[in-house]
Amino acid sequence: MLRFQTLWEGRWIFAALFVLTGALWYFRRRITLAPCLLGVGLILFTVWFFRDPERTAPADPKAVVAAADGVVADIREVDEPEVTHKKMKRVGIFLSVLNVHTNKAPVEGKVIYSKEATGLYLDARDPEASGKNACRTWGFQNDRATVVVRQLTGLIARRIVGWSQVGDTLKKGERFGMIRFGSRTEIYVPLDAEVTAKVGDHVEGGVTVIARLP
Repeated sequence: MLRFQTLWEGRWIFAALFVLTGALWYFRRRITLAPCLLGVGLILFTVWFFRDPERTAPADPKAVVAAADGVVADIREVDEPEVTHKKMKRVGIFLSVLNVHTNKAPVEGKVIYSKEATGLYLDARDPEASGKNACRTWGFQNDRATVVVRQLTGLIARRIVGWSQVGDTLKKGERFGMIRFGSRTEIYVPLDAEVTAKVGDHVEGGVTVIARLP
């Protein structure tokens, strides 16, 4: 499914591709038709990249769902320095350029924190990317727990988009932002939560249960 809000984030990319393809078509008599077809292909790929399917999150209030599509890259206990300032369990999800890139709220709750930080643009698969790359951190709070989500840029992904604001109350699985063109999304849950995801699992944002709150 395509959504205007998601497609709007790619407006400058679409504009550049349409101008390029139009110019190639105009000069098609001087060049082969292949570049024109390549331009059309890039436009179609970009439309496909910005797809945003509707999904239904599980109703279980204890379930924490993946905040992004991708592959679980690592599961660790780490110090969370921005929102809870406590040791938490972190589930890192790597997104390739082939994944849906909208981010979904892992739990139902109120947005209590949202802050962007500058940094590097290391490959999102690099172990040092988590602490060094540009990112935006979110805090979601309900009567069970505070869950933190961190959107990280990557080698290609250079833009993090936030659609929600502090004070908003989101349903589980509701969209709150996106990252463009391959990246990493991390979900931090309390230490007493049971992480059900495993490294290597393929997950879908807003659908796949990755942990259960106590």
